[in-house]
Amino acid sequence: MPPAAKALLAQLAGAAGALVLARNGWLTGLWPLVGAQAGLAAAVAFGMGSARWWLPIHLGFLPLAVVALQLGIAPAWYLAAFVLLLLVYWTSFRTQVPLYLSNRPTAAAVAGLLPARPLRLLDIGAGTGSLLRPLARARPESRFTGVELAPAPWLIGRLLCAPLSNIDWRRADLFAPAWADYDAVYAFLSPVPMPAVWAKAVAEMQPGSLLISNSFAIPDVQPERIAEVGDRRGTRLYVYRIPSPTDSGR
Repeated sequence: MPPAAKALLAQLAGAAGALVLARNGWLTGLWPLVGAQAGLAAAVAFGMGSARWWLPIHLGFLPLAVVALQLGIAPAWYLAAFVLLLLVYWTSFRTQVPLYLSNRPTAAAVAGLLPARPLRLLDIGAGTGSLLRPLARARPESRFTGVELAPAPWLIGRLLCAPLSNIDWRRADLFAPAWADYDAVYAFLSPVPMPAVWAKAVAEMQPGSLLISNSFAIPDVQPERIAEVGDRRGTRLYVYRIPSPTDSGR
């Protein structure tokens, strides 16, 4: 079941459960009813195997909606917030890839993992280019490509990356470009697309090239190494080397 459908079903189940409790006289008052709906929605979502980050969303959705209604906020502000979130997160509900920004310590760690020769690196889901800009300045002899689909991060990245001639900034889905011409691909996504990322990397990238994943390991694939960034996030970089076609680990 798609995550959005799971979320809707959980909210409806929470509302139905709270209504049953209220009709049987086990709940009285607005906030006990709201709390019951939120708790039941989170429990249903957990039972359906929703990602853990959905649980606080279910717990907070109806309570925050009630508070917002009581504050009497003008409808235009809700529309503005919706449009802003849409521009930032775009298809996150489908891809289950939120906006993550790589920090400078991570960029420095990635630079240390790359070969010293001139190379081509692709950042899939590049956000605002926070990884590519430090790399492009440190490695002017190399070429860097960033792809981002969400309009707001893409536009910010386009403006920030414009002064750097060795960055190619594109608006595209992360799986749209061919990966065959890149010596390394960097991903900071989520656990959900990682099997598909590995499948595309093995199918298209040259043997010996690198796939570097920030924070999210590829299931059932042993990384060549795990690099500890040492930042406050406790970031880990999972480094995979693309096998040859004859390699049994392909």
